Amino acid sequence: MSEPVLVEAAGGILTITWNDPERLNGLTGEMLDIVSDAVEAVTDETRVVVLRGAGRAFSTGARLDGELSGTGPMDVANRLIRALVACPVPVVAAVNGPAAGFGCSVALAADITIARQSAYFLLPFVNIGLMPDGGSTAVVAASIGRARASAMALLGERLPATDAAAAGLIHAAVADDDFDDEVDRIVAQLARGPAVSYRSTKQAITAATLGHLDEALDRERDLQVALFGTADFAEGATAFLHKRVPTFVGR
Repeated sequence: MSEPVLVEAAGGILTITWNDPERLNGLTGEMLDIVSDAVEAVTDETRVVVLRGAGRAFSTGARLDGELSGTGPMDVANRLIRALVACPVPVVAAVNGPAAGFGCSVALAADITIARQSAYFLLPFVNIGLMPDGGSTAVVAASIGRARASAMALLGERLPATDAAAAGLIHAAVADDDFDDEVDRIVAQLARGPAVSYRSTKQAITAATLGHLDEALDRERDLQVALFGTADFAEGATAFLHKRVPTFVGR
């Protein structure tokens, strides 16, 4: 059985790859803990962290065939977002395909997010009776404003990578054939850059734009845990697994 997450360090670059392509890199608590451990253990030898997805997706978010109840799953997820934002070196998300649900939240928590033009970003939580989490209620609004953030969250529709770049949600959408070269170029530039300057810059930008992130994560956790117990979530999850349209009842 292959490792669910690949962690490789070389030349000051720490590359972390979701490695369950058959499930489109659907995420488990174990996978999140592995990545959190790696990010929290970053030392001065690491100059940049790169997040990738194996196969044709970055990540389609938390797997719904696992248990979602209580604060446990939320605490594990929030730990990773906090680790990425607090990481003392730049974090690059190389989005090769769909970034949905918590996978979208992770991609947007990076300092620089680059996507293939064929990729897309999706906050589909509303489609299963949940709400956005992983800090996305704060990060998306800080990036593209309340109106667009509300539409993205409440409509639960795909946002193509080109539109995400045009709106300022991500750094760039790159032609599929040029994607790997552009990621390598940016990562190499960061790896040879002034690490102390990067650390201070990241700290200042985070404080100015996401100073309320901890509060948002705690709020999302409390609200989401309540939603886990609703009839609408039970119906939404069942409908998703059976590939049918859910019938929500509002409770």
